[in-house]
Amino acid sequence: MHASLFEPINLGAIAAPNRILMAPLTRGRSEPGSVPGAMMVEYYRQRASAGLIISEATGISREGLGWPAAPGIWNAAQTEGWKPVTQAVHQAGGRIVLQLWHMGRIVHPDFLDGAPPVSASATTAPDHAHTPTGRKPYEQARAATLEDIARIVEDYGLAAQNAKEAGFDGVQLHGANGYLVDQFLRRSTNLREDGYGGSAENRTRFMREVLERLIAIWGKDRVSIRLSPNGETQGCDDPDPAGTFGAAAKVCQDLGLGFVELRQPGPEGTFGRTDVPMQDALIRSLYTGPLVLNSDYTAASAEADVASDRCDAVSFGRPFISNPDLPERIRRGAEWAANVDIPRSWYLPGPQGYIDYPALEAVN
Repeated sequence: MHASLFEPINLGAIAAPNRILMAPLTRGRSEPGSVPGAMMVEYYRQRASAGLIISEATGISREGLGWPAAPGIWNAAQTEGWKPVTQAVHQAGGRIVLQLWHMGRIVHPDFLDGAPPVSASATTAPDHAHTPTGRKPYEQARAATLEDIARIVEDYGLAAQNAKEAGFDGVQLHGANGYLVDQFLRRSTNLREDGYGGSAENRTRFMREVLERLIAIWGKDRVSIRLSPNGETQGCDDPDPAGTFGAAAKVCQDLGLGFVELRQPGPEGTFGRTDVPMQDALIRSLYTGPLVLNSDYTAASAEADVASDRCDAVSFGRPFISNPDLPERIRRGAEWAANVDIPRSWYLPGPQGYIDYPALEAVN
């Protein structure tokens, strides 16, 4: 029997009523101090019909957050700010996990009082950073010491504990898109010669240690990871993606994660072009838990991939921006609203392009 998008699924310990997940989406609407505010409460409440909401990427520490007005989860004020969000989602019948984010070398020194960012190795990201005072070229990161690594793992642990205090249903480790975990995974950014570099197994060590720390707090069935195994992303690349991400998949299997989400962009993806074969079949052969695929899906292609068992669920990103009731639109075969003022409305402050998209009933 083939699954459908509207068949319930257990994503580890999380019982999702459908297989239409909301992908993590940075929106830049936090209040000063990276504290979630009232607009974010309404935004997530409107989208609670997703089988599961994966929150926007959320900084685990000041060191790890380099995006203007993105939220954090490292202090009490931020934790308190997230509580009304999770309460609103739960009151609307939804489920939500928090995506934990350390940007590594993608943090511009402007966010760190001029100090260099930390990464697997002393490398520099291409292109420009978005800073509070405009676009600026990235600067060279410093290589993490063993003491740095231990400290950052504990930062993830504190963030995970705060996420539990804030009322989330679980956590997802952001291991994709050229951020810190990805910087350790891939050869172009991991030039280390110690136990965290060299072989694919060594390059997964940081990811494993972070996941083990999260599992110690949440249990394995409420911890997941997002990976981007296809092609260059923010200057982060690998000559052997199958070897690298096969090793990462084995870690996910060994640890028994609740689910694995893969970002698989098309040729013009947001975080760089992909010209290499997709790795989802390899990862599915090594990781036997629920597999979630993401990027550039239509309702028809999502239904086909779930029905064919290519994946167990699909996470939609940009369609959820302008279609807060996306599952109902897919169920009815209704037209999807288009994003307006792209990409201006994605990241700028204010309610326009954020919480002013109507649900289907209000349109008809």
